[in-house]
Amino acid sequence: MLRVRERKPIESWLTDMDGVLVHEGVPVPGAPEFVNRLRSSGKPFLILTNNSIYTARDLQARLRRIGFDVPESSIWTSALATAQFLDTQRPGGTAYVIGEAGLTTAMHEVGYILTDTEPDYVVLGETRTYSFEAITAAIRLINNGARFICTNPDATGPSNEGALPACGAVAALISKATGIEPYFIGKPNPMMMRSALNSIDAHSETTAMIGDRMDTDVLCGLEAGLETILVLSGISTAADVERYPYRPSRIIPSVAHLIDEI
Repeated sequence: MLRVRERKPIESWLTDMDGVLVHEGVPVPGAPEFVNRLRSSGKPFLILTNNSIYTARDLQARLRRIGFDVPESSIWTSALATAQFLDTQRPGGTAYVIGEAGLTTAMHEVGYILTDTEPDYVVLGETRTYSFEAITAAIRLINNGARFICTNPDATGPSNEGALPACGAVAALISKATGIEPYFIGKPNPMMMRSALNSIDAHSETTAMIGDRMDTDVLCGLEAGLETILVLSGISTAADVERYPYRPSRIIPSVAHLIDEI
């Protein structure tokens, strides 16, 4: 008879940001209190985001304005994970980067040189204004041998006017033109989870991942061996869960229901 091993108590927490802590620019009810409880508990935690536009300091300031007191060191972005990955693969390398300050700053901080002259990598991140000229340059550099990296596979991003094309959509355009698929760093690649765990010296057996999306947060946490908690305050609904061949460890209305567990 197959025995299911009980998980160890949760000692570390990873949580997505949009849809879990913040929804359409407003704190999810109970989310600031949840983060405060995490901080006072002394347990390691990280707030994760696939968005590579902002630096951790930018996000810290944005969160502070809406009532969250979070240290910069507790924010982990796909830009930081991408820079860390490239630093392990080819330290002191060169890259042609399409993105904003979150990505370019992270690349500079690991010692990368940003150039359009025979770069080791083309790194595609998110930006509010994708340039056709920059995309064309990326295509030509990849055709000439540059390796193709993308911060995350999200096809669209939100805006006040509706959906915007995001990293995954632009990556598909470049792949169609070059025949080369990128390596995606952000969720649902468990690389994002492992880099986050390493940055807070946490272990998968005693860490939980909280997210609002089955196809990224839950999948990523599951593949990294974490306890997965789906909150219904964002994208995925309880009915959506039944469409997937995998399930979260738990489904709860929001992070407010976790405060007493910290």
